[in-house]
Amino acid sequence: MAKREVDIVVLSDIHLGTYGCHATELLQYLKSIKPGALILNGDIIDIWQFSKRYWPVTHMMVVKHIVGLIAKNVPVYYIPGNHDEMLRRFKGFNMGSLKITNKLSLKIDNARVWIFHGDVFDVVMQHSKWLAKLGAVGYDTLILINRFVNFISNKLGKEDVSISKRVKNSVKGAVKFINKFEDTVCGIATENNYDYVICGHIHHPEIRNVDTPNGQITYMNSGDWIENLTALEYNNAQWSIYKYHEDPVAKTIEVNKKKHQKETTKEMMASLLQEMNMKPGNAAPSLEADDLNEIFDAT
Repeated sequence: MAKREVDIVVLSDIHLGTYGCHATELLQYLKSIKPGALILNGDIIDIWQFSKRYWPVTHMMVVKHIVGLIAKNVPVYYIPGNHDEMLRRFKGFNMGSLKITNKLSLKIDNARVWIFHGDVFDVVMQHSKWLAKLGAVGYDTLILINRFVNFISNKLGKEDVSISKRVKNSVKGAVKFINKFEDTVCGIATENNYDYVICGHIHHPEIRNVDTPNGQITYMNSGDWIENLTALEYNNAQWSIYKYHEDPVAKTIEVNKKKHQKETTKEMMASLLQEMNMKPGNAAPSLEADDLNEIFDAT
């Protein structure tokens, strides 16, 4: 099957290592496209909630697929978010086509684009991180309950429902938070003369023009792979929101789990580093297997 070519793909809030992550569906999407560049805009691996007891083979396969893109010299930018903030210590790391940075400024077809995760504008994150972490656990539990509800619903011949979406949409404070987040981001972006600003963090996919005191800007959010299963795509000089649920091609792609079934997390890390030819001294700062073990052992 010929893969669909996409100039730029932006993914965020995948939350690998959590029960809510739709890794199989993400793999189907990634296998259906041929990206010119991939931007991972935060919360890719959920280090906050990472547990060695829960690391499904499909989650490992997502990481391996991304490493495969790097091995093929596809530019991959990793912008850590709050759930994978420990990777911010590697800001400035370059290895082949992989770059780790806290924010990204690009010029695309003469338009200035500012890309960052967005947690820096989250008041709860800045002043009550323990509360944010508690909320993350509660959210993951709600998603797990939601999956059980949908399993029963599907057995009864009914469509899926999103409990968390209904909760967020019914709580005025949540809607107000999203609007304030978007307005704040756009205001700062226009002050810095950007034409587009791209975020993740709030799990709310959107593309819209926003008027600010400094002029108009296009705000974009890539959504997530917990509830919405969305990404941002740039092709033919246009940005669009990709929606897995509206992609009949990706849904037909087979994901073969068997050959990775017995591989442990440590073996995965070793093979990933080997595939990327990471050796001490070949990049600054260098990233070694011990660094990865330290990150995951700290959780």
